[in-house]
Amino acid sequence: MISQRDLGKIIIGISLLLFIILVLVKIDTDKKDVFLCEEIGADPALEMADCPAHKSISSWLLSLSFGIVFLMVGAGIYLLFQKDREKEFKKIDTSKLDEKERQIYELLKQNNGSLYQSDVVKETGLSKVQTTRVLDRMASKDIIGRQRRGMTNIVILK
Repeated sequence: MISQRDLGKIIIGISLLLFIILVLVKIDTDKKDVFLCEEIGADPALEMADCPAHKSISSWLLSLSFGIVFLMVGAGIYLLFQKDREKEFKKIDTSKLDEKERQIYELLKQNNGSLYQSDVVKETGLSKVQTTRVLDRMASKDIIGRQRRGMTNIVILK
């Protein structure tokens, strides 16, 4: 899994590369437009309004592209400096937990601190009764909380 900071660095890197490419395209386009305008201006039979460089939408497209690159840089900077959303859970001394409690605790941590009780039963292989008893012990130790969700409970690390 890629962290937010790494994603921010990747987005900034890609956008800087795109920015360099856009600058080169802009320089090349400007050179071609200047050449066209000079050729049109040199011919007395043609007016400057006939110059294809003045009728082109390429400047608008390049401006839009630069805008997108700046938005990408902004998004990358935001991700780079945004605090990771990894939840901080209460510090628990896992050496004081028995094997089943430790198994459920690690399972909840792997799932961002919450899981349906039925999923805890499936993932651990414990019976419903065993799971309920282990969760009751963990709740009494103030490690987890349970909230009713319809016909099931959601188990949440504190």
